[in-house]
Amino acid sequence: NPVLLLDLERSEKNKRLNSLILMELGTYSLSILGFNELWYKNYEKSSFHFINDNSNWLQMDKMGHVATSYHSGVNGIKLYKWTGINKNKAIWIGGLSGTFFNTTIEILDGFSAGWGASLGDLFANSLGSALAISQELYWDDQRIQIKYSYTRSEASRDNSGLFGDTYIERSLKDYNGQTYWVSMNINSLCNIENSQFPDWLNFAIGHSANDMLSPSNTDNDNRYRQFLLSFDIDLHRLEIKNKF
Repeated sequence: NPVLLLDLERSEKNKRLNSLILMELGTYSLSILGFNELWYKNYEKSSFHFINDNSNWLQMDKMGHVATSYHSGVNGIKLYKWTGINKNKAIWIGGLSGTFFNTTIEILDGFSAGWGASLGDLFANSLGSALAISQELYWDDQRIQIKYSYTRSEASRDNSGLFGDTYIERSLKDYNGQTYWVSMNINSLCNIENSQFPDWLNFAIGHSANDMLSPSNTDNDNRYRQFLLSFDIDLHRLEIKNKF
């Protein structure tokens, strides 16, 4: 019976959508509580205010906002497609999930006396979501990815209060040890006919910063940037049956 099958299909879509919304609410709530424990609880509160921190940490924090919004968007798109809703709706709703999440963190910043809401952060959030959404709309594929790597910096060993006491805290706060990469798939971008490059081969450009002892260079530290070039692997394009 076609009508019965259609009703069953709608019911399954609704179940998936409701499950996803509940999962997102739970994850979102736990994440906010976790950030509050890691970042805000020991600092004084204030009335909501903005700050201009665009020159801080040689923009490493802004790159973190781009990366977080991008990956939240990519995974949000996959999840909303899984629910079976209209493709364009899935792309826009899922793709903007990172901006929505990060904007809430920006509100927490705005009420913290030690920080403040940042227009630069809001722009970076939007940029990450735009990268995920635009590629999905244009290519139905993520040919340009944002990646992140971390190795503990020497600066963090003597400044645990600033850069974190645990590995998880340092991975978020130790901007001297972070690198953000723009990883581009060679074959899909260049569209080379009869290419000898493997489908999974990417070329990546990385950015990191070192010897930063405070957000801005008020201490006249010896901070400097590094730009890195590397080959990379797009794990999604490896032909392996075992998804794990």
